[in-house]
Amino acid sequence: MLSFESDYVEGAHEQILQRLAETNLEQLSGYGQDAYCQRAKEKIQEACECPEAEIFFLVGGTQTNTVAIDAFLKSYEGVVAAKTGHVSTHEAGAIEYHGHKVLELPEHQGKIFGNELKALLENFWQDENHEHMVFPGMVYISHPTEYGTLYTKAELEELAAICRSYELPLYLDGARLGYGLMSRNTDVTLPMIAKYCDAFYIGGTKVGALCGEALVFTKKNMPGHFLAVVKQHGALLAKGRLLGVQFDTLFTDELYFKISRHAIDMAELLKEGLLQKGYTFYLESPTNQQFVLLNNEKYQALQKEVAMGFWEKPDPEHTVVRLATSWATKQENVENFLALL
Repeated sequence: MLSFESDYVEGAHEQILQRLAETNLEQLSGYGQDAYCQRAKEKIQEACECPEAEIFFLVGGTQTNTVAIDAFLKSYEGVVAAKTGHVSTHEAGAIEYHGHKVLELPEHQGKIFGNELKALLENFWQDENHEHMVFPGMVYISHPTEYGTLYTKAELEELAAICRSYELPLYLDGARLGYGLMSRNTDVTLPMIAKYCDAFYIGGTKVGALCGEALVFTKKNMPGHFLAVVKQHGALLAKGRLLGVQFDTLFTDELYFKISRHAIDMAELLKEGLLQKGYTFYLESPTNQQFVLLNNEKYQALQKEVAMGFWEKPDPEHTVVRLATSWATKQENVENFLALL
């Protein structure tokens, strides 16, 4: 059975497993106070060209979003996000569960537009009854988006300027950040993200790690007593070394970027093969997630041999599926899938 269902169906990169085994019996302090966490932080600061960055390692993406958003917001504030944003749709109401409303904006292939963000903020402050409303307290974006699309440098710069003018933090969900940075069609770099965003996270779970995300605060703006906030959410990992070792490995000799580039190469090979066979794409994605339109008969037939991600049904006769490559995707598996078509 071939699988293009997601980019976290495999375990971890072999170098990470090797380092976890090699360091297994070392006696290290807990809660992220070990030498590997410190070394990983220094390497991430260097990669971001942001020596003042404050970094905290957490286990998963929803956990990271929930902790970061709850820490940034006051009790009467909500987070602005695209209607299709992960915090809006696929986190089971985790943000609302912790007392904050998600204030939705229209999405444009997963992205929000600066003019619509500005209009939302202007309308809020011009409303004479705004004291009775949920205040917009921060802005959430994801890069890549849930549709595999990417913000441009100009778009990030525009959103950052709007956020600064309203004194709102701009927070970027980077669950698949490596795949966005290594796209062949991007003008955005990691230092740019550190420059324009007030906080973001570098996804490890989907990019070679067994688990783990690196939450980065870029403006000396980590909320006070953040470790206590993390612990209140049940998100503090006693054996923080497990995350430190992984990110130390990922950010040694550019491993994070090399394996991300491999996923992009496999996605491009997949895309080229699908186009040659006459298949239609639901949208243009420059990253490792490809969205393909299949008639229902073909979809049902392929399901017997290929695990794919269901996305949506645009009409009764067709299904949009997501095909995701990863750091571990083998070229022969792409070729075998194309042969099935």
